[in-house]
Amino acid sequence: MFSWPTNYDSCYTLAGVISREGIGLHSGEKTRVTISSYEKEGYYVSFRDKPNEIFELTQDLIGSTMLCTAVKLGGRNLYTIEHLLSAMAGCGLSYIHIEVDGKEIPLLDGSAIQWVRAFEDVGIKKAPKPNNFFQEINKSIILNKEDSVIVASPSEKITIISTISFPYKAIGNQTYVVDLNPKCFVEMIAPARTFGFKDQFQELRELGLIKGGSLENALVCDGDGWVNPPLRFDDEPIRHKILDLIGDLALVGLPKAQILVYKGSHSLNALLASSLKN
Repeated sequence: MFSWPTNYDSCYTLAGVISREGIGLHSGEKTRVTISSYEKEGYYVSFRDKPNEIFELTQDLIGSTMLCTAVKLGGRNLYTIEHLLSAMAGCGLSYIHIEVDGKEIPLLDGSAIQWVRAFEDVGIKKAPKPNNFFQEINKSIILNKEDSVIVASPSEKITIISTISFPYKAIGNQTYVVDLNPKCFVEMIAPARTFGFKDQFQELRELGLIKGGSLENALVCDGDGWVNPPLRFDDEPIRHKILDLIGDLALVGLPKAQILVYKGSHSLNALLASSLKN
C-alpha cells in the first residue's frame, strides 16, 4: 500500500507518466494534461502543439487571479493551475514537466485528491535536493488587501492557520490549523473541493466565468445549506482555502513559516508569494 512521507526532508518526482483529461472550470472546454519527471528543479510547462517550447513556472508569469490563478506563457494564458500545483507541492514533488492540450488545467472533482491518486498510480522517487522548494524567511511579513490579512513568520516547520468568514449560515466562521507534511496534506487538505454560491452563479456566467462549473466539480452553497451534500469534511471550505494557498505559493517555494491568513484569496496569496520571491 502506498504511504506518503510524514515530512519534507526529501524531495520527490514522479516514477512514471500520468495523463488526465476533464473540463476546465472557466472555459468549459475539455483539456488534457500529461505529467512526467523532468531533469530540472521546479515545474515546467509545454503545450502539445509546441512541445519544444518549455516554460518554467515562476511568480513573474502570474497574470489574472480572478477566481483562479492564471499564468502567461508566451502568447497565451494557462488558467486554473492552483489545484495541480497544490497537489504537487503539498506532496513534496518537484522536477516536474506538465504538457497541456488546451488552455486550462482540468478541474476534475474540484479538489486535489484525483491528482494525488494519479501520483500514487505511478509512484514517486527521490529527486535531487532542491534549492528552491522551501523559502527561508528571517523576518515576519504582514500584508493586507481590503479586509483580508496574511502574515508569515519564521518557523522551523510549515504551519498554516487560516480563517474565513461568510454571511452564509452554511459556512459562517471557520478556522483550520495544519502542520503541513505530505501525509497530512493528502489526508486532510487534498480532498477539499472548491465551493461557490448559488446566488452568484448567474453574474459569474455573464462575466464569461465558471462555464465548466457543475455540481460534480464544486460545492454549491445555498445560504443555509448545500445544494449538493454531503461534505467531505464539516469544514471543507476552509480546507480548500488552504489548498489554494499552497498552490499559489508553489511557484516561489513553500515558506518555512507560520502562516496566518484571514479571508484569503488568490490575489492575497499572490501578494505573499511576490514578497517571498523578493
